[in-house]
Amino acid sequence: MLLEDRSSTPDYPPRAPRRWPKRLLVGGVVTLVLAAVAAFVVSAFALSGSSIEEDGSSLGKINTDTFGGDVSNVRATAVKSGEDIPVELKGDRIVPTTPLHPGERVTVEATVKRPSAVGFLAGGENKLKMTTTAPSAKIETAWISVKKGKNPYVHFNRPVSQVSYGQPGKLKHRHFDQPRDSFSLGPQPAAGQAIVAGAVWDKSMEHVGKFKSVTWFPATGKPTIAANPTAGSTISASTPIEITVSKPVKKIFGSEKPKLSPEVDGKWSEPNPHTLRFTPSGFGAPLATDLKVELPEEVEVVQADGSVQNASEVKWEVPAGSELRLQQMLAELGYLPYKWNGEEVAKTPEAQVAAATTEAPKGHFSPRWGNMPSGLKELWSPNETTVLTEGALMSFEERSGLEVDGVAGPVVWEALMKAVIAGETKGEKGAANGYTYVWVNESLPETVNVWHNGKMILSEAAANTGIPGAETEAGTFNVFLRYEETTMEGENPDGSHYSDPGIKWVSYFNGGDALHQFDRASYGSPQSLGCVEMPNEEAEVIWPYTPLGTPVTINPA
Repeated sequence: MLLEDRSSTPDYPPRAPRRWPKRLLVGGVVTLVLAAVAAFVVSAFALSGSSIEEDGSSLGKINTDTFGGDVSNVRATAVKSGEDIPVELKGDRIVPTTPLHPGERVTVEATVKRPSAVGFLAGGENKLKMTTTAPSAKIETAWISVKKGKNPYVHFNRPVSQVSYGQPGKLKHRHFDQPRDSFSLGPQPAAGQAIVAGAVWDKSMEHVGKFKSVTWFPATGKPTIAANPTAGSTISASTPIEITVSKPVKKIFGSEKPKLSPEVDGKWSEPNPHTLRFTPSGFGAPLATDLKVELPEEVEVVQADGSVQNASEVKWEVPAGSELRLQQMLAELGYLPYKWNGEEVAKTPEAQVAAATTEAPKGHFSPRWGNMPSGLKELWSPNETTVLTEGALMSFEERSGLEVDGVAGPVVWEALMKAVIAGETKGEKGAANGYTYVWVNESLPETVNVWHNGKMILSEAAANTGIPGAETEAGTFNVFLRYEETTMEGENPDGSHYSDPGIKWVSYFNGGDALHQFDRASYGSPQSLGCVEMPNEEAEVIWPYTPLGTPVTINPA
């Protein structure tokens, strides 16, 4: 029996190699692609941001991620006014194209346009907004101690790119290539003051800040005072006064405030440990006076030329008001033969002082009466010192109970301003009121004339003037002394002495020359020793019309 060999031929068919289905392969590829796309999208979205951040050299710095996009628009707005501020984008910084003020608050906005690849997911634009402040630099110390031979240095709390300094109206300007936190004022006197301002940015982007006073003193160790305004200078009645001391104020003045002479209404304050400040109120410092601050001890006081002098007081000059304003007030009060027609001044001390010392109101004068004597009109000159102004002042002084000298001193100026505020006026009823003008003609026959408030009281009444050697001086003079009766004494042209008691109705107008009664056999020719003599009846009529300040004109032959 033939046996079958099965060792080499299997009894079942062989298996084919295992293969992946096509659909599975395609799906795997798609999954990988989608995963990559998703990863890209996530990465792109994550890198599509942008922002504005503070930047010391501009209004703001814009930062954008890889897919953040490009800046398409920038703008800036002033927070306080709401007005647009011109800006431009330089690189990634927003820069103003017109100068800002230090400390000015600004809102900046930017629009960033994203790439289209991520724009459909994150949005086509990104709006950015931030409020920032223009930088400012402060002076670190207002009191500088300077060693001999050295220049004063001003220090700021941060670097500045530009500075302005010096005296008002005479400022110097400097620009630095590299910002610095200090600079030299250059050669200066041993002591002095200057105003200083700085800016962090250059002038194309920023104005300098507010000016501050800087005072420097010689480093001698002795107390030194610098005043603002400078000691010895001219100030107005309302000018605030600052006294800066090289040592703390309390070491010099203690707890007491300085004493002003004359006294002035106002208030002392202490802005900082080295400075005292006085702010006047009301009428302020008296006009036409020297104002002094008395010091508790002798110190070095900085002078206008920068030198220092040992002194126990600081002094300033307060000038008088203008001649024009003086005339305006006297006319308003009724002490001049002219009326004032013009701008009104508020009835307050501050307004009256300003009108007297800064700019007088605009307007014009006009005669109070239509028949004013020609000689009186010739004496009038607005805005100039005249005998009429002097006489009007004398009349005001007498009625106000003041010393009668015809000079507008500090007391008179304040009294005038108070009278204007109160609306006081000189009455016109009665011989002693209103306005009188007297003129004497030396042409033969000599006569005296009296005009009062538009009426002739006496016309071409006979009178005697001075003999040769004792002539009556020609010109216009104001009555300055009066007696109902007195003894007149003096010297005759030959050197002998005379004494005449019982002389009545006397009005002195020039030295020893007076209008008065004197008994003579005749009148109308030179017979006196310089006076204007009249019969008793005429002198008695005239006397009530010649109060202090009455102008008397002597017209030569």
